[in-house]
Amino acid sequence: MPDYQSSPRVLLVEDSASNALVYRSYLEADYSVVTAGTGSEALEKLASQRFDLVLTDVRLPDMTGLDILDEIQRTEDPLPVVVMTAHGSVDVVVDSMQRGASDFLSKPFEKARLLVTLENILKKEQLKEIVTEYEKSFQRDAFHEMVGASLPMQNVYRIIESASKSNATVFITGESGTGKELCASALHAESLRRDKPFIALNCAAIPKDLLESEIFGHVKGAFTGATGSREGAAARASGGTLFLDEIGEMPMDLQSKLLRFIQSGTFQPVGANREVKVDVRFICATNRDPLEEVRAGRFREDLYYRLHVIPLEMPPLRQRGNDSLLIGERMLKQCTVEENKRFRGFSEEVKRILLDYSWPGNVRELGNVIRNIVVLNDGELVRPDMLPDSVRSGGRAVAKSSHAYAMERTPSQIDRQPLNGAVAPQPPEANGDIRPLWVEEKEIIERAIDRCGGNVPRAAAFLEISASTIYRKKQQWEAV
Repeated sequence: MPDYQSSPRVLLVEDSASNALVYRSYLEADYSVVTAGTGSEALEKLASQRFDLVLTDVRLPDMTGLDILDEIQRTEDPLPVVVMTAHGSVDVVVDSMQRGASDFLSKPFEKARLLVTLENILKKEQLKEIVTEYEKSFQRDAFHEMVGASLPMQNVYRIIESASKSNATVFITGESGTGKELCASALHAESLRRDKPFIALNCAAIPKDLLESEIFGHVKGAFTGATGSREGAAARASGGTLFLDEIGEMPMDLQSKLLRFIQSGTFQPVGANREVKVDVRFICATNRDPLEEVRAGRFREDLYYRLHVIPLEMPPLRQRGNDSLLIGERMLKQCTVEENKRFRGFSEEVKRILLDYSWPGNVRELGNVIRNIVVLNDGELVRPDMLPDSVRSGGRAVAKSSHAYAMERTPSQIDRQPLNGAVAPQPPEANGDIRPLWVEEKEIIERAIDRCGGNVPRAAAFLEISASTIYRKKQQWEAV
């Protein structure tokens, strides 16, 4: 970045010695001025010295000022150029601006006009440098264990950094496999509680009758099989962070106990007659639409508003641009080392396939595909024939259950061959009265999206389904 605290350096290119003397007198109080009388002399000085701005006449003995402008524009970091001309035709002005000039001055001009022009240009350059440095400082291709350089992920990183220093509850939403637990872990690692425990509990992976004990613990004899006291996740997370993944799977009766725990900071272990007080920061996540769950009566509204303080949505991989390739390359490198293989990258065709595929299973699916490739193959480059059929064919070769397959075929496609000697039932005549369910559903959803101006989440809200359901069904229709 130029040092604007000292006097900016200006290269003045003017073949008239008298004009050069006048312009130099205008500038020397605020700028460090170097003069050149020809175009070649100006280019030599540009090659050997540092300048912040160039002020050049159009007409020079050996070339034009526009030729100098062209040479400057070919450099990696072009300097701002102000063109001076006594021949201020519209064509000259337009030509200079199209070639990249920052501004122009028609001779003769006053000192004030010159100073204002240069001052505005240098302020603009300084602001541009500041913005560029700011963007560079935030443009990351990884953040803790999360990998991604796309704009949606940059937004996730910034929310994490902003929310991490607070004790406010963070509610993470996103499709399965988008990295919600990695996001929760990053929130903890960035927080002031980073040196305290991070306890993660998957509410969908624990039997409902044991979930209360897993969260709050139990005392000896509290239920059959409780041969000793056990500390729950809430107590183990004291001073740190408690992450409740797939919180939408929590039974309603346990939701009320969790609400009281969040409000008071106290809980009662199963079978205990005393309360325990802890200091816990809550993070929760779900792959469902929480408002839809509230409307359906499966999730308490008061608990939703208690938890939904800082919402954070993890974007699906299909909305993350080139991140699938970036993540895939890192996973390939890691798996190659673990499996002692020779892979060093993807072929260009494989890169295109990975970028085009919609990844319904998100990052988790991508990880499984990379592991599959490395375990079953070897070589220096991953070739298209090494990819699973489902990825290579863009998802159209995904195996379907017999029920799903039957639902997705038209009556004319249904197998009519006799089964065990019996006559297969014939479908109704194609009179348009009865159509497959998926066709009717497709038309309803597409009509809703069209009426919502292409806004899928808004259409999903009106249809009282989740947006992820619509995306999944659209993938299924495209695969038919």
